[in-house]
Amino acid sequence: MEWVNASLPAKKTIALVAHDNRKQDLLRWAEKHQVKLSKHHLCATGTTGKLLGKALNIDIESYLSGPLGGDQQIGSHIAEGKIHCLIFFWDPFEPMPHDPDVKALLRLAAVWNIPVACNSSSADLMLASELFDEPVERLIPDYAAYLAKR
Repeated sequence: MEWVNASLPAKKTIALVAHDNRKQDLLRWAEKHQVKLSKHHLCATGTTGKLLGKALNIDIESYLSGPLGGDQQIGSHIAEGKIHCLIFFWDPFEPMPHDPDVKALLRLAAVWNIPVACNSSSADLMLASELFDEPVERLIPDYAAYLAKR
C-alpha cells in the first residue's frame, strides 16, 4: 500500500459511541469536557446521540443505533474522510451481537489513521493534546494509486 499526507482540520468531526453499559460513563465524560467538545462537530450512534444532545444541550448528528447499522455508518464516514476522531466507550466484558461491526469500525479507524479513544483516560489524553484544536497531518492510504494499479 502506498501512503499520502492528509490533514485533519482544526475543527474536527468527532464520533461518539458507547455500548449500553458504558453510556453513563460517556455522558459524564462529555459533560466534563462540554466546552471543548462544543467547538467541534459531534456525531454519534442513535441512543448515544440522543442522550448526549439532551445532556449537553448541543446539536449532535445522530446515526442509526449501533446494532442497526450506526457503527457501519460511522465507519463509512471515516473512510470518506468525514470523521476525524473516534471516541468509543466499548464494554470489554459484554459480548455484543454486532461485534463484527464494532471490529470493522475500529479497523477503519486504524486504516484511515484517525485518533481513537476507548475509555475516559485515553479520551482525556486525546482532548488534552495541544494538537487537538489544530490541523494535524497524517498518512492515509493512497486510494488513487491503489486504483491505478488495478
